Amino acid sequence: MTKSIEKILTHIGEDPTREGLLDTPKRVIKAWEFMCSGYNQDAKQIIQKALFTSSNDQMVVVKDIEFYSMCEHHMLPIIGKVHVAYIPNGKVIGLSKIPRVVDVFARRLQIQEQLTEQIADAINEAIDPKGVAVVIDARHMCMEMRGVEKICSTTVTSALRGIFKKEHKTKDEFMTIISGSFGK
Repeated sequence: MTKSIEKILTHIGEDPTREGLLDTPKRVIKAWEFMCSGYNQDAKQIIQKALFTSSNDQMVVVKDIEFYSMCEHHMLPIIGKVHVAYIPNGKVIGLSKIPRVVDVFARRLQIQEQLTEQIADAINEAIDPKGVAVVIDARHMCMEMRGVEKICSTTVTSALRGIFKKEHKTKDEFMTIISGSFGK
């Protein structure tokens, strides 16, 4: 990988032996290992470590979960917030595990639409709730730094399962709860 990074530096017109770039390949490798660490994690295992029996049957919402991912098409950053809700069906998830599940999938090469689905499916499969809702609001550096260069645009995606898909009232309640979060 070191040689590949040196080739990239040379390709763009840089000198990989320049003082400021001598350790760049090592730093890039370390950064990529972190940014792609989701490939080595299992969302189901994370959730299983913090499942608790509960009689709660009302909506649980964790909103404004910051995330960073990498676009699989251009390998440029996707930066945004994830909002997750579920309605328990006898089990609840330790709250800190929900952002960890987001990170499992965000720390892979992604498209936002798939990331949204993966988070919803992981929670749905792990606890079989009455419903799950995931909304992601994100900026894509492939749109901002190159191509159309639109710096004020965001992309919003959603994945609805169970009662959130069937009952508009439940979905509307979730959207009201998270509505103050868009564009922040």
